Amino acid sequence: MTNPSPAARLRRLAADDSGSVLAETALVIPLLLVLVFGIVMVGRVAQAQVAVQSVAREAGRTVAVAPSAAEGLAAAEARSLAVAAGHGLALDRLSVDVDAGTFARGGTVRASASYEVQLGDLPLLGVVSVTVTSSHEQRIDLYRSRTAAAP
Repeated sequence: MTNPSPAARLRRLAADDSGSVLAETALVIPLLLVLVFGIVMVGRVAQAQVAVQSVAREAGRTVAVAPSAAEGLAAAEARSLAVAAGHGLALDRLSVDVDAGTFARGGTVRASASYEVQLGDLPLLGVVSVTVTSSHEQRIDLYRSRTAAAP
């Protein structure tokens, strides 16, 4: 038997691609995991943003159509909590602020809401949270009945 030359051994070693799949997989899997966790994170934040916008809009609308500012503010708090629960938001991380203004025909009701989205349960993110906010202005109708809103 002849001993192959060093050049022949080198050519044979270069042509051997066993183990390359393992190396490629080891490089690709971390990138795919980061991509998947990023997609989940963006989805959670987007869902929370839509929910917070809905909470602010409903709170403002509830006050604007109420017969009085006091009744409207009470109803807006209940309505905003119901909408938040419907969207699956944790009520302890939700903050809603409603300003009825002068509560007169043609006036403006302002509502703002903020929510802290917890992302700590996703791997690689640690204890990360994102706060989403939204505000809404609702005009009180000019042609409301006089008993519903003072002129």
